[in-house]
Amino acid sequence: MRAALYYIAYWLITVAFALFCLLLAALPGKRALGWGLWLYGSAQLAALRYIAGVRIEVHGRENIPAEPVVFGAKHQSWGDGFVMLANVENLGFVAGDHLYKFPLLKPILKKAGAIVLSNQGGEQAQQVLNGGIARMKDERRHVLIYPEGHLSAPGEKHRYRSGVFHLCEKLDRVCVPVATNLGLAWDRTSIAKTPGTVTVEFLAPIECGLTKEAFMSRLEESVETRTNQLVAKGI
Repeated sequence: MRAALYYIAYWLITVAFALFCLLLAALPGKRALGWGLWLYGSAQLAALRYIAGVRIEVHGRENIPAEPVVFGAKHQSWGDGFVMLANVENLGFVAGDHLYKFPLLKPILKKAGAIVLSNQGGEQAQQVLNGGIARMKDERRHVLIYPEGHLSAPGEKHRYRSGVFHLCEKLDRVCVPVATNLGLAWDRTSIAKTPGTVTVEFLAPIECGLTKEAFMSRLEESVETRTNQLVAKGI
């Protein structure tokens, strides 16, 4: 019953904020829209907690430097994005083009400066990424990317793609890995929610200057090791 009520609330909040953010997107600059997206993420987390009974603890904020970074995050559920929007001010992000199937989102993503890539990858996706990186060089915003490019069930891992390395290298920013066990409460393939407390954790930054192989290996080890520990801990 709680999961069904949250599912209704999820769509009501999403449609309402899509319309609201469309209005904010018409204003000059990105600040107003950034505030709207923060409010949307916060509203979804409140609904998760008070309707679905899912409480999310965020740890490791001390690992986020004052300077803009690239977040390389584990992606276990749609709730991951809400956590990041609600906890990182003025966030830029890399998203999959599957979001374009929601008609209201395209102008919002465009105004927000999101880098929208094809989930199939390839040369065209690389060109879009390069264009987005060129834009972001002049913006003082953190950037979120999910290196696997897929939702993963707890205990599951996909191949880590190198787009996160190119973001860090070309923007000259450190990478902050992000681990989570939110998938224990929010199954990516079901509307069901399991009440309890889950964790999203910002991990120690990975410095610039590593080779691609060393960087990708360190990122994967950091994210997967801590994620597996959180999953083993349960809810």
